[in-house]
Amino acid sequence: CAGTRVSVFWPEIRWAIPVARPYCPGNGPTYSLPQRSTVLHADMRLSVLMLTTLFWLALLPGQTLAQQMEKFGRFELYYSVVNTTFLDPKIASTYGIARGEKRAIINLAVRENLADGSTSRAMKLQGRTWDLIQSQTLEFTEVREGDAIYYIAKFQFINEEWRFFEMDFRPTGADQTYTFKFKHQLYIN
Repeated sequence: CAGTRVSVFWPEIRWAIPVARPYCPGNGPTYSLPQRSTVLHADMRLSVLMLTTLFWLALLPGQTLAQQMEKFGRFELYYSVVNTTFLDPKIASTYGIARGEKRAIINLAVRENLADGSTSRAMKLQGRTWDLIQSQTLEFTEVREGDAIYYIAKFQFINEEWRFFEMDFRPTGADQTYTFKFKHQLYIN
C-alpha cells in the first residue's frame, strides 16, 4: 500500500506530486499534499530576480519585454503594473518608491511610429485607479533616462482584488487626447 512520488520538471521549477494510491484496508485512503522542496524556493527567488531585471530592462529604449502595449493611431502605449516587493530596495529608493506587500506601481511609456523607426515621446497624462472599495487619483512622475521617457505612479491595493485603471494621455505632437482603460488583478507576495 505504499505510494510513490514523482518529480515534475517545468520551466526550471521542480516539485513533488503525490501519485494516487489504492485504498488500503485498515488504514483508510492514503493521500498526502505536495511537499515544497528547497529547489522550488530557490527557483522562486531566481524568478523574482529575473522579473525585476526584465521590468527594468523594459524601461530601456526599444525594449518591451515585461510590458503590454496598446496602439493609438501612430502611437504605442506601453504599460505594466508591478508589486513593489519585486523591486530591488536600492532601485525603489532611487525613485522614491516605498516597498510593501500592498503597494504597487504602474509604469507607462509612449512611442511614436515614424517612417524611419520609432521614438519615445513625452506626454501629458492623468489617471485614476479603483477597486470595489477605494478610488485613487494617480500622481505620475516623469522619468528620463537617456532617450527613454516613462511615467511611474504609486498606489495601494487589496489582495486578490481586481484593480481598474483609466488614463487620459496626449503625446507630444498628437492632435488629440486618448483614453486608455484596463483592469489588473494583484496579489500579496
